[in-house]
Amino acid sequence: MKGLKILLVDDEPLMRLSMVDALETVGHDVEAVASGAEGIDAIRKRPFDLVITDLRLPGADGLTVLTAAKEQSPHTEVVVITAHGSVETAVGAMKLGAFDYITKPFQMDELLLIVDRVGRVVTLHRENQDLKQALENKFSFGGILGANNQMRAVLEKIKLVAGTDSTTLILGESGTGKELVANAIHQNSPRSHYPLIKVSCAALPETLLEAELFGHEKGAFTGALRQRRGRFELAHKGTLFLDEVGEISPVIQVKLLRVLQERQFERVGGNDTIHVDVRLVCATQKDLRKEVAQGRFREDLYYRLNVVPVVIPPLRQRQEDIMIIAEHVLKTCSGKMNKVLKGFSPAARELFLRYSFPGNVRELENMVERAVALGRDREAIQPSDLCGFQSCPYTGGKPQDSCGFCSEGLTEQKREERPLTSLATAREQFEREYIVSVLGRVEGSRTTASKILGLSRKALWEKCKRYGIPSERNGQEDEEE
Repeated sequence: MKGLKILLVDDEPLMRLSMVDALETVGHDVEAVASGAEGIDAIRKRPFDLVITDLRLPGADGLTVLTAAKEQSPHTEVVVITAHGSVETAVGAMKLGAFDYITKPFQMDELLLIVDRVGRVVTLHRENQDLKQALENKFSFGGILGANNQMRAVLEKIKLVAGTDSTTLILGESGTGKELVANAIHQNSPRSHYPLIKVSCAALPETLLEAELFGHEKGAFTGALRQRRGRFELAHKGTLFLDEVGEISPVIQVKLLRVLQERQFERVGGNDTIHVDVRLVCATQKDLRKEVAQGRFREDLYYRLNVVPVVIPPLRQRQEDIMIIAEHVLKTCSGKMNKVLKGFSPAARELFLRYSFPGNVRELENMVERAVALGRDREAIQPSDLCGFQSCPYTGGKPQDSCGFCSEGLTEQKREERPLTSLATAREQFEREYIVSVLGRVEGSRTTASKILGLSRKALWEKCKRYGIPSERNGQEDEEE
């Protein structure tokens, strides 16, 4: 156990010296003072894991020291020292938050045993703080990657809404990362130390979803052999995430609306009203406004859910994010599979930027994971690794016999017939067109484009100069060169 930072407050010099010697001998860092006022001043100047204070002190007494310690840091533990006839006062100190008390006269071993117990509590708290910090690092918006302007705006909005209790509606296509956004909102909210409960509304029929959300009493229906708490109860003081909320039936919509309005409900088959304090985060890939217009979703519920909308753009609208995410997933998967891969080949990068990714980020992640599994150690990932089909055109098959990735990559935006020319001229024409295309997709940022193209910024600058390629940001970036 790591030594504790201890403040000792006692007005008896000999007792104070004896306790300091005993505590420092076992490795604790001790500061000793002779009055309550000095103790309070020390508490305000530096943090302590433990305060040991006599109850009877000149000036401010031990209870005042206890109160000051708890106000300064609720996690600081306090042990009070009391005379034999003041046990009732010591019990009062326990009610105010003291960890324990010890009655004079006492052996130093008794004090050290109490301090050892405090040490175990402090160690547990430190471990919990470390774990919380690790979770915060995982979900502190760094897990949601995005250099695209739209995504930067989304990330900023998530940061702002996370600190509130506002109901949040996350909108986006399948695979865009709606659940990851819900995780980030919860983990960065004041409710983060309470549960995040998730429900997939599309996975359950109406009757089961009702019992899942609100719970049921024993005998409420066939198979209800015991009382069961619902997800709203389990999420009390935390966050409830309803995925695909657009799929819920009109009956469940009415009950959900009541919970949002009144913060109370009854279990299925029950009469007792249950009150809950829950922050609701919902997600859907449906356009709820169209669902409302077509009578499939209640208008009043829509406005209750749509307090803070967060719209995640599809990956095809975030071209500059594709290689950033791909490189991140490559690094993660390579580590898990103990492989060393030399990034993506130029052909693989080209296919990535041509592909529309109908499955969005989830499809990209799966594709890169497959590529790591199929790729050869210490070599660059090839298009055939990304595809994984034996009929992939890069391994001799036909595009129409392979996956959509290869077919789209090879057939999208077929080029018009070109005049017959030398191979060198054709290569230069293609290179110029491709660089222009990439720069257009990354809003003229040569820094981002150079990463995508696998070139240094200087090499890209030279090619742009050679081919006469303009860019809105060229002037600024040329100066940086």
